[in-house]
Amino acid sequence: MPHPSLSWRLSSRRTASAFAGLLAALIVATAAQAQQSESAPIEAPSSIGPLSVETVAAGLRSPWGLAFLPDGRMLVTERPGTLRLVSPSGTVSAPVAGVPPVFARGQGGLLDVALAPDFDRSRLVYLAYAEPREGASGTSVARGRLMEENGDARLENVEVVFRQSPASGGSNHYGARLVFARDGTLFVTLGDRYSQREQAQNLSTHIGKIVRIAGNGDVPADNPFRQKNGARPEIWSIGHRNVQGAALDPATGRLWTIEHGARGGDELNHPEAGKNYGWPVISYGRDYSGAAIGEGTEKAGMEQPVKYWDPSFAPSGLAFYTGTLMPKWKGDLFAGGLAGTRLVRLRLDTARGSVTEEEVLLTDLNARIRDVRQGPDGALWLLTDDPSNGRLLRVAPAD
Repeated sequence: MPHPSLSWRLSSRRTASAFAGLLAALIVATAAQAQQSESAPIEAPSSIGPLSVETVAAGLRSPWGLAFLPDGRMLVTERPGTLRLVSPSGTVSAPVAGVPPVFARGQGGLLDVALAPDFDRSRLVYLAYAEPREGASGTSVARGRLMEENGDARLENVEVVFRQSPASGGSNHYGARLVFARDGTLFVTLGDRYSQREQAQNLSTHIGKIVRIAGNGDVPADNPFRQKNGARPEIWSIGHRNVQGAALDPATGRLWTIEHGARGGDELNHPEAGKNYGWPVISYGRDYSGAAIGEGTEKAGMEQPVKYWDPSFAPSGLAFYTGTLMPKWKGDLFAGGLAGTRLVRLRLDTARGSVTEEEVLLTDLNARIRDVRQGPDGALWLLTDDPSNGRLLRVAPAD
């Protein structure tokens, strides 16, 4: 018969082993339950009835931009500098090789992504990102050919086609949305870099501007400031603060943008060639200190926004809805909200350039919505902004 102390030790070991096994089983069960809970669709109210909000992929690192490939997969940028392929079922690839180095600090990093209009033939992918430049940074646009082989993906022949000038210190207000126009030219939104806001009125810089370039970076012959001495020929419109949402109206081909104000003063605009949208001379917001900005809300020669918001909801991402899955919303414009943690639906009178209806959606998610796209399935696809658990969401009518 074992010594009593030995029997106690054996019993203790068995108890500890059993407890460890039970704890491991509980951890696995809890993780599985959490994963199931996270991926299970939830319902959210809307004017067209309940919406199903499904988490397709999670664990993304500060996802910023989304572009659909012809086969239904998605390219998703992660701000730290990673580009990934995501399947409609939620499989996330290893990082796509060949992405240029990024300045991943503050609001900087790998930002938007867009496919060339002739992607089926050219395989060209465009990236907007904060580029490191000798102790400073600036918004740049690069393009490369997406190649896939044996399950690996890479960008080949990567070249920079545009660089915001001048570069600036700090790590805020890069803009960086990409939109291709019907004629194949590319609109690029460029922020005021926060500390350089007065330069948004200076035609000799790209600060606080929207620019329009050809796919190879050339300047289109009909750009409004091409013939103006001292002006940057790429400029399309001036007086912008930080445009983080941009989309092309499918009915008219007109560019629409949504930009961050300071404390109040988020703006919806349809920027036209050569026009001045006022920042920082006019604004409907106030500085973070509470001080007034500029000269008021109106000035001759400066455009009024189609709509402004006060308080701000920090808009990011913009998409027109053209699908048939939610026919009552066809033609409406959708914007994500960061600080406002919402999806905003806007009905437009495009002839008058005005908003006739606004609906706030998905507030119960309590999620910072960074990008909004319409998928080939007619659903709305969203990216939520989180440094370690950003999500790809699919929003459609509940069954």
